[in-house]
Amino acid sequence: MGPRGLALFFWAALSPACADVYFREQFLDGAKWKNRWINSQYKSDYGKFRLTAGKFYGNAVRDKGPDICGSETKKVHVILNYKSKPHPIKKQIRCKVDGFTHLYTLILRPDQTYEVKIDNEIVESGNLEDDWDFLPPRKINHPSAKKPKDWDDIPQIDDPNDVKPEDWDEPEYILDTSAEKPEDWDNATNGEWYPPMIKNPLYRGEWKPRKIDNPNYKGIWPYPQIENPNYSPDFNIYSYENISIIGLDLWQVRAGTIFDNFLITDNEEFAEDFGDQTWGETKDPEEKMNIKQTEEEKERERAKEEKRFRERSNRKVEKQKEPEKDKSKGITVKKEEL
Repeated sequence: MGPRGLALFFWAALSPACADVYFREQFLDGAKWKNRWINSQYKSDYGKFRLTAGKFYGNAVRDKGPDICGSETKKVHVILNYKSKPHPIKKQIRCKVDGFTHLYTLILRPDQTYEVKIDNEIVESGNLEDDWDFLPPRKINHPSAKKPKDWDDIPQIDDPNDVKPEDWDEPEYILDTSAEKPEDWDNATNGEWYPPMIKNPLYRGEWKPRKIDNPNYKGIWPYPQIENPNYSPDFNIYSYENISIIGLDLWQVRAGTIFDNFLITDNEEFAEDFGDQTWGETKDPEEKMNIKQTEEEKERERAKEEKRFRERSNRKVEKQKEPEKDKSKGITVKKEEL
């Protein structure tokens, strides 16, 4: 069973009392999902989607999503489009890789803040301008500033009191004195014979003095900063006036990834409730079903092993009986002859 993911993404541009749902997909109407989703025609060797609840599930109907061949990634990618260019988040967010279904949520707010949730729990948050490279930096290094000549930023130096041992210098390779010249060696044909070279067991490599803390170390020089003349704030980074499509861009090496329950809305509470009513109600039954299947699989393997053991034992007993049968036959023949 491959990784499973219940994906729920939404943008909270406003927080009205009544939620506006811009997109919702739960795959509850059978094969009609094929009328709403289009397979990319960019290449001809793509995998195929199919509607399935997976090997284990919390609800056989509510847990159905398209399943496509693919590989597991351990990073949550939060890539936002800004001025027609994709910008990935600069922070590392680890995704769940335990094989169960999980709920992923992205919130963008008008105050330029964001949250990333997994299973309705915040795993990352911050400011859009700080955690993405949408805009040039607010401040830059002063172009005319120079580090003082007496500024020492080397944390460790060679120990001046450390002396190389007298017996340190040994060649890396030495002649194999135990080697003997072959009896059929012809100097005229092969040239003069020399013993081969072997690795010197006493060789210790290039000597280097040990490192000590630099008593004059002052740390990294703080480059003076100035306001960046190319910086211009944008207070609408969070805003997406038109979301034209929802797409799944997957690359996998084995089947098993499942996606379900997509939602785009402008109300955070509605989205959280939606997650609780979908993933929240099926996650526990899904885990219980997986435990039951695992136990049943172990029982089947145990039964198979016991069967194989009995078959081997029976074959061994039969082989032991064969010489006795042959021996009794031989005695009978001798009696008849007598």
